[in-house]
Amino acid sequence: MRDKIKLIGFYNYTVILTYIGMLIGFCGVMLAIKQQYVGSLICLMLAGVCDMFDGTIASTKTDRTRDEKTFGIQIDSLSDIICFGVLPAVWVFCVTPKMSVAFIAIFVFILCGLIRLAYFNVDEANRQASTAERRQYYLGLPITSSALAIPAVYVVGQMCNIQISTIAAIALLVIGICYVLPFKLKKPKLIGEILIVGLGAVEFCILVAEALI
Repeated sequence: MRDKIKLIGFYNYTVILTYIGMLIGFCGVMLAIKQQYVGSLICLMLAGVCDMFDGTIASTKTDRTRDEKTFGIQIDSLSDIICFGVLPAVWVFCVTPKMSVAFIAIFVFILCGLIRLAYFNVDEANRQASTAERRQYYLGLPITSSALAIPAVYVVGQMCNIQISTIAAIALLVIGICYVLPFKLKKPKLIGEILIVGLGAVEFCILVAEALI
């Protein structure tokens, strides 16, 4: 009997939201290239929302094999480098007047994001092999923080009448360096999560309002 043809990969509901977030992030890259900067930031934030819940959804499937869990870690990181690495870097590249400092910031940001995600994959695989408990703290700044930080830079710049090109590259450089600094950042509890969601909601509403004007 012939073997049934099967596509490469693991296919179940736990990865669907990750794929959706990645596609939204790539749409943001294309919008930035088309100079639709506000729409690009909206995509960045929507990708961040997808990333907030994909881990929770994945944890509901308790019968995942070790390979499925490893695949989930890898696919999530590959999606993250597109959404929270490439997208912010392309956005800053498009809004800055091609200054040398912007190039340096972009290169540092992308490289630090890549290093952080690779290290996280190794650390998370080891952690899951030794315990089933949820992670209590982050080491360094999570790469998904760019989904909140970059829109915040834009909103503050607009409200304070500051040239975006002046602060975008500097912000990107600082964020990138924080990705690989080995400081412990405790995961937010309920109050912290509410504050983060509230801040994100305010930023999102401002961006949507600007996009509709």
